[in-house]
Amino acid sequence: MSEETHPSTHPPLPPTTEDDLASWLRLLRSRRVGPATFHRLMSEHGSAEAALDALPGVARDAGVEDYEICPVGVIEAELRAGKAAGARLMSCLDADYPPFLKQISDAPPLLWYIGTPDILRRPMIGLVGARNASSLGTRMAKSLATDLAAGGFVITSGLARGVDTAAHLASLEGGTVAVMAGGVDVIYPVENTRLAHQIAETGVRLSEHPIGLIPQARHFPSRNRLISGMAQAVVVVEAAAKSGSLITARNALDQGREVMAVPGHPFDARASGCNMLIRDGAHLVRNAADIIDALPEVRHPEVQPDLPLDVPQTTSPTRSLRETAALHEQILRRLGPSPLAEDQLIRDLSAPARFVAPVLLDLELDGRITRQAGGLLSLAR
Repeated sequence: MSEETHPSTHPPLPPTTEDDLASWLRLLRSRRVGPATFHRLMSEHGSAEAALDALPGVARDAGVEDYEICPVGVIEAELRAGKAAGARLMSCLDADYPPFLKQISDAPPLLWYIGTPDILRRPMIGLVGARNASSLGTRMAKSLATDLAAGGFVITSGLARGVDTAAHLASLEGGTVAVMAGGVDVIYPVENTRLAHQIAETGVRLSEHPIGLIPQARHFPSRNRLISGMAQAVVVVEAAAKSGSLITARNALDQGREVMAVPGHPFDARASGCNMLIRDGAHLVRNAADIIDALPEVRHPEVQPDLPLDVPQTTSPTRSLRETAALHEQILRRLGPSPLAEDQLIRDLSAPARFVAPVLLDLELDGRITRQAGGLLSLAR
């Protein structure tokens, strides 16, 4: 997958000052503006300031009359809190931004991080699994992480109990990345506080969420997409048939990453998810060599040069009210509670993407559709 696959994930101009970063953050923290909507607004308006100016009008056109953008005071408070926590803000155009993460359609425009960011440019393997991992599961996670780290790979995981903890501990010396479901300063679970501080010394803790945010159940799926998005491959060590690790594996498939799994005994519920993945085509993993051998030849995406400042602004295509209403109806009729890929929706509609994208934004701001990780769309509940 090349960077050109998702050109909308890269805003046309990089933030060059603290004020620029603050504007990016203000746009991103505004109501109903997630990563995909952020990138679309930046593509259409050219800068965060212009997008912020246009946002109330966009919302009003979508039928939202009381829309207010994120107050400046909220952003100032978050920036102060980040500084107090020893965290720094990284944009998706920074040199240290994970190159593979930049490829996904809903790449976070901004990441808070604590630690040594240069390791984010190194090749990564996502290693995830059960929180209630067995003794064999944790031993396997430690063995894989140790050998992969010795082979030059950075291990990325979610700082959860069980497999995640074992993977981080075994790869501390070489540097490991912990992706947080809440604020980068909020350690969860609490018993991993010491581990979290150790990770920050040689690796990185990072999060797309505001400083101080307490992790909630709904934050973990979006956290999982970052683990898979940064990695060349995701390895599942132990996972039940319905678990967060399988969400990470599905994200990896959607993102074009390799999915691998360690097999387990059929009678062990903690191995059922891994066995299902192998049955469905995931690479079977016995040791680190199996992982390395299954990796495709890696070509790191090159950082694109900044565009010249005089690039003409793109304008939204003109549509009549009748055409817009008809497209609204077609989209809502084709979507349901089950997620559908945006690319597939556009193909089903047989309409140019440049016409569909602004209508999707209208419906998203109106709260009628929901955008999920991996560029999936569904009707709002």
